[in-house]
Amino acid sequence: MTCEEAVMVSQQGDVALLEHPVAQELLQSALPARLAYVRSDGAPDVVPIGFHWNGIEFVLGTFPDSVKMHALHDGDKVALSIDSDTMPYKVLRIRGRVRTDVVVGVAPEYEAMSRRTFGDEAGAGWVEQLRPITPKMARIFITPEWVCVQDFETRFPNELERAMEGSTGGHH
Repeated sequence: MTCEEAVMVSQQGDVALLEHPVAQELLQSALPARLAYVRSDGAPDVVPIGFHWNGIEFVLGTFPDSVKMHALHDGDKVALSIDSDTMPYKVLRIRGRVRTDVVVGVAPEYEAMSRRTFGDEAGAGWVEQLRPITPKMARIFITPEWVCVQDFETRFPNELERAMEGSTGGHH
């Protein structure tokens, strides 16, 4: 079995799914991620946020005094979703643990995300606007521990797959 075939048959939850063509498409897209975490007051929250995938972990840039930075501590569990908004939906879901740090100026990963999202020229312009008001930037690193890919063509939510198998007597 080739590496490519192994990725195609990987079970939901397998980190190898990050190599799946749907995952790669979403990782390189201009779509925002949605970060789910628990706030300091115990309330769940989901926020849209730009992301950078460095091949090992997701890196999110934010202000050091943001609500999420007050809530997140190294080792905390979070969830991240990157999904398209047209049918058939493509979804990449990640669960993992965070670590954080703060850098001087605009984080290089935030710059890379801005260029990927807005295009080279507009991304560089956005970062230049941020520099005077961003003496420091916090980074949230998310190491994937669980990955799910759904494309609603070949990979479906588990419940839908079970229902489809039941309606065909277990045959596709």
